[in-house]
Amino acid sequence: MSSRPENIDTSTHTAVDVVLDTAYQNINAAQWVELFTFARKSKLEGFIADLFAGKHINLSEDRPALHSALRNLSKSPVMLDGKDVMPAVTEVWRRIEALCNKWVGVTDVIHIGIGGSDFGPRLAIEALAHVPGIESRGMRMHFLANIDTAELARILDRAQPNSTRVVIVSKSFTTLETTMNAKAVLAWLKANDCTKSQITNSLFAVTANVPAAREFGVEEDNIYPFWDWVGGRYSVWSAVGLPIALQYGFKTFEEFLSGAHAMDLHFKNAPLEQNLPVIMALALLHQQETLGIKAYAAIPYADALDWFPKWLQQLDMESNGKSIDRDGKPVKHSSPVVFGSAGSNAQHSYFQLLHQGSDIVPIDFIAVSKPMSDRPEAVAHHRILLSNCLAQAQALAHGKAADNPNDVYPGNRPSNLLLLPELNAFYLGALLALYENRAASLGALWNINSFDQPGVEYGKVLAKPIEKALLTGSPIEANDSIDAVTAARINLLNS
Repeated sequence: MSSRPENIDTSTHTAVDVVLDTAYQNINAAQWVELFTFARKSKLEGFIADLFAGKHINLSEDRPALHSALRNLSKSPVMLDGKDVMPAVTEVWRRIEALCNKWVGVTDVIHIGIGGSDFGPRLAIEALAHVPGIESRGMRMHFLANIDTAELARILDRAQPNSTRVVIVSKSFTTLETTMNAKAVLAWLKANDCTKSQITNSLFAVTANVPAAREFGVEEDNIYPFWDWVGGRYSVWSAVGLPIALQYGFKTFEEFLSGAHAMDLHFKNAPLEQNLPVIMALALLHQQETLGIKAYAAIPYADALDWFPKWLQQLDMESNGKSIDRDGKPVKHSSPVVFGSAGSNAQHSYFQLLHQGSDIVPIDFIAVSKPMSDRPEAVAHHRILLSNCLAQAQALAHGKAADNPNDVYPGNRPSNLLLLPELNAFYLGALLALYENRAASLGALWNINSFDQPGVEYGKVLAKPIEKALLTGSPIEANDSIDAVTAARINLLNS
């Protein structure tokens, strides 16, 4: 086993009781100094100040990125073009709390949204379900995202139409998957003899396009707004997070916001050398520079966080998966591929590659100090879970020599350890905000605009003529919109 890391005495950092240990990053003290110097030369401190000040840092769309205002429980003014946004945010909080207090007799909630309108609330609902003793208010929360009717059918087979509420979530209220699924659910309500009045009362919307929601048939009082300065993948803190409050109560939703707000204050105010999101960003940048890494894994040793890597994939790769920088020039680095799943299940899946594969893949190990159930076996099971987490990090860092090449572990596989005191709404909020702020820091270091996503649009445009060709069922030939390969595939499907 190799000698103890050079920086073991300075590798542990804490914010909001969340511990980050970078001892296995294999970054020595002199390299850290260089990294922080680079961060300052990249004007990261100014970028962080501009982010919270409401400056239009989303240059391509001429907007700020003020999702931090959505969790600003201090209600201190947040100015956008000379106007404080907090009164509007506070009014949405009031309306969410009022809705929680008056929803009675509801058996099912169908939350319809995709991408940023789905991942965050779905992750939170799944994660908080594991909190011992949490009150679920007796409702079943269903998430409908995929246009594949298999998901729709599964939900409608379980839901009770006369006591179901439908929440349509779309920033633009034009997302094809969401509007089609919403129409299908409305047709199901009608087919089950729900009256027009019942349907109207059961229909809610969360959107930045209030007129479109009204035109769809949602009553004004049932529309919960958010704003164009909120990116979809950063929107769980808005009324997009309504399912959290409905399922677990408004107080739990407030605790979720509170954890994120606490992490925001740390990110905003801590010196770079003590700043958890910045340290994590610089560590990943170092591994890109020194090892040429193309992917990293997020492995939560908590079954409750199994959805976390899926949420993180959108956050990182949609924010920073760019080939040009803010000046229109080719980038040197951008987002690695992100993957992961809950440990210790992951050990029995792709850890073979992580230990002995030809590519080095850094890992964020995420662990929770306290067991996540009150079962009598919980303490013993949790001890084994944590021991596996720590052992995997050690094995990856140091490797193992052996005479048999098959038994050689090369080591030098970097990792972080993130340790949460417990998993509840507060620390879940802190964890998500930590990674949001890390993504923003990486964007600043790479000179990438982390707050637009033009690359998701082109495929949607091409899908329209293809869908028309599939609808006709007639043989087609290649044209300006459909190439020869795609035309052959359409003909195969239509045959």
